Amino acid sequence: MKKFAMAAFAGTVAGAVLTTQFAGPLIAQQADKTSSVYEQLDLFGDIFERIRAQYVEEVDSADLIEAAINGMLTSLDPHSSYLPPKDFDDMQVQTRGEFGGLGIEVTQEEGFVKVVSPIDDTPADEAGIEAGDFVTHVDGESVLGLTLDQAVEMMRGPVGSEIVITVVRKGIDEPFDVTIIRDTIKLTAVRSRLVGNTIVVRVTTFNDQTYPTLKTKLDEAIKELGGLDNVSGVVLDLRNNPGGLLTQGIMVSDAFLEAGEIVSTRGRNPEDSERYNATPGDLIEGKPLVVLINGGSASASEIVTGALQDHRRAIVVGTKSFGKGSVQTVMPLNGNGAMRLTTARYYTPSGRSIQALGVSPDIVVAQPPRVPETETEEEANRRIRSEADLRGSLNNDSMTEDERKQALEEQQKAEEAAKLREEDYQLAYAIDILKGLSALDTDK
Repeated sequence: MKKFAMAAFAGTVAGAVLTTQFAGPLIAQQADKTSSVYEQLDLFGDIFERIRAQYVEEVDSADLIEAAINGMLTSLDPHSSYLPPKDFDDMQVQTRGEFGGLGIEVTQEEGFVKVVSPIDDTPADEAGIEAGDFVTHVDGESVLGLTLDQAVEMMRGPVGSEIVITVVRKGIDEPFDVTIIRDTIKLTAVRSRLVGNTIVVRVTTFNDQTYPTLKTKLDEAIKELGGLDNVSGVVLDLRNNPGGLLTQGIMVSDAFLEAGEIVSTRGRNPEDSERYNATPGDLIEGKPLVVLINGGSASASEIVTGALQDHRRAIVVGTKSFGKGSVQTVMPLNGNGAMRLTTARYYTPSGRSIQALGVSPDIVVAQPPRVPETETEEEANRRIRSEADLRGSLNNDSMTEDERKQALEEQQKAEEAAKLREEDYQLAYAIDILKGLSALDTDK
């Protein structure tokens, strides 16, 4: 006992000696840093007062401070910013699913506004705005040099009013103008439809309606098909989904997983790291799943895709996603405003960070550009002839009436599949994969 006490005492003495030897320089360094920070704050105060006193026009002190705060935050990364009270209110409304505007999710790149994705069935979507477009001017006024919030403010306006944005698009040599009529944007978080025995679930955003609506839509579709036994598979369409609430991304991932990690977040301090795991229960009980993504799939969309891909729960089809692998925390501030600050990076279950890299699909399938039609359907039918079109051709006497009816039904399905391939090649490809998996399962 005495030895232990002495050893402890000796350690304390040694610690005291070390502290005496090294604490001096450390304290001096800390003092220098603190002194430097105070000098910089004094410089800020000096500049602030000179602007107020000597600028050519009278300026509002609150506006100056707000601009300084926003400049400090936006210098960190494209997703950190100051939210004045009005912008904070707008953001809270957006997460509930309804707001006014054009219907585009944007970020900032090289000083210009970059479209992350257009939102389905909105004025921007109907006007042909695409993911990856750059907005350079709003009503003829350049957005270069503005903060993202300032550029977004320029695009806001009364519902029903007209706006002209100038767009630069990859593959098109010259910028071009797009006229859009502002409207109230009502986000339908989830839509579903049946294509044969395949359930296609389109998730457009991750707001507080997403998971509950997803579950409801799946239940309805399964019931319409007469039960899970009649379902060949599910296509989860996350194309042009810019993300949203992290919690909803986790819940949607969990909807198709029985166990295992969904995502982890790692902040500046190791103790701030968090892991989110799946809970038992797969809404489609292991039925084949295909996830569709493209360059407009970002944030929570990438969390879902990465989790399902790493667990080999889904086949990912499409093109590489946007690559936003950071987490923003919104912190309310005095005065009813808020600060959006990047506080962590997120990682897929295998430890991948997709920041700036995106999620690569298992099968790369690009959406082919629309080619103008050069002939009518009637002209095409006249050009393509078969044996049955020839005058006096023999009938097929080997088929019963039921077989003939089945053949006509299969022909109709093939024609519908061909039509879908023209309308949405990526979706048709995803459905073909599920048909193939279903056929293999049937052959067992």
